[in-house]
Amino acid sequence: QVQLVESGGGLVQAGGSLRLSCVASGRSFSRYVMGWFRQAPGKEREFVAAVNWGGGPTYYADSVKGRFTISRDNAKNTVDLQMNSLKPEDTAVYFCSAQSTWITRAHMSGDYWGQGTQVTVSS
Repeated sequence: QVQLVESGGGLVQAGGSLRLSCVASGRSFSRYVMGWFRQAPGKEREFVAAVNWGGGPTYYADSVKGRFTISRDNAKNTVDLQMNSLKPEDTAVYFCSAQSTWITRAHMSGDYWGQGTQVTVSS
């Protein structure tokens, strides 16, 4: 079992930055693929970014490439999402996710989920 807790959401103006963090508890964090998803009101949850066990490779949704960066610290059991040049369309609840299966493309199904953190980008 893995428990995930997100933090770092908030309100920011378009063009600004936010850094989301996810802390994992449980065993063998370094053997989990870690990722971020988001869900906007009235829309389905969508993949944002993921990082494999050792810190790479990383994968991103086309909509965030060049603006978002995912990173992990296996010593601290954390995975972060640095979000720059934020746009109003980035407004969503952001979820941290973990899965044991290695990924080779910008997709993960997610075995474990956090409760989410709200990100609101004003225009």
